[in-house]
Amino acid sequence: MKSKDILLLIDLAHQPSPALQVAVDLARQCNAHLTGLALAVDPIVPGFVIAPIPVEMIEAARDEAMKSAEEAIARFEEYARRADISRESRVAEVLLGGIPQSFVAASRLSDLVVIGQDDPDNPEPLRDVLVETALFDGVAPLLIVPYICKAPLKPDRVLIAWDGSRPAARAVRAALQFLSPSSQVTVLMVGAAGDQPGEPGADLATWLARHGLDVSVKSLPAGTISVADTILNYAADNGFDLVVMGGYGHSWMREALIGGATRDILRTMTVPVLMAH
Repeated sequence: MKSKDILLLIDLAHQPSPALQVAVDLARQCNAHLTGLALAVDPIVPGFVIAPIPVEMIEAARDEAMKSAEEAIARFEEYARRADISRESRVAEVLLGGIPQSFVAASRLSDLVVIGQDDPDNPEPLRDVLVETALFDGVAPLLIVPYICKAPLKPDRVLIAWDGSRPAARAVRAALQFLSPSSQVTVLMVGAAGDQPGEPGADLATWLARHGLDVSVKSLPAGTISVADTILNYAADNGFDLVVMGGYGHSWMREALIGGATRDILRTMTVPVLMAH
């Protein structure tokens, strides 16, 4: 089923971001309603500051945050208006480093959430936290768009990073809306998933083939580089347009402490990634 209600976390950068371009293009293709949400992040006063911060400085910082969000909304509205799509926009104020509850609520009532990868040269506020929030507290799948990506998204060649987990299975189901009989799908297993006896991934390939898809299966042993680098290198070397994978297959705490494929992918991705948890 095609997405009919898409939520976009609007970048505050001045140019129309790749995530905005992809979200608008998807909304046009699917005849979907697009909601753009921009953050106005209040300044956080460090607890170790002894001298009181003048109220005027705090208010000025809040005004600047609201101005940046409203300018981002204006760019979103102009870009979406030219595309002639159904749309609305909102500003979510974030207090003291918390999570905007309006973003959480909207992500639970959307078919797809689109978020841009954080650009280290133009970092967005709370981007990593909001990606995790969308995955853990939302319901919709998450499409993460690299900051070097060019719209439109045409998933003619799709790579599924498969480990048999529930998050991976949910991501595959979410990916069906992007696939067509002309899509070429490769099921890739790395490390332990690729070392399973028999024919790993055969059941998934059969299920996808019943949906009319052209599917192949590839297994790679664990090498000297990380699972994330193995997936992204394979995707780049073979010209894939979209990577589909489960997000945070390990616990959030384990990923936070020792890292994992999800965090590595978010940092180094070069093609759009569709995730679910």
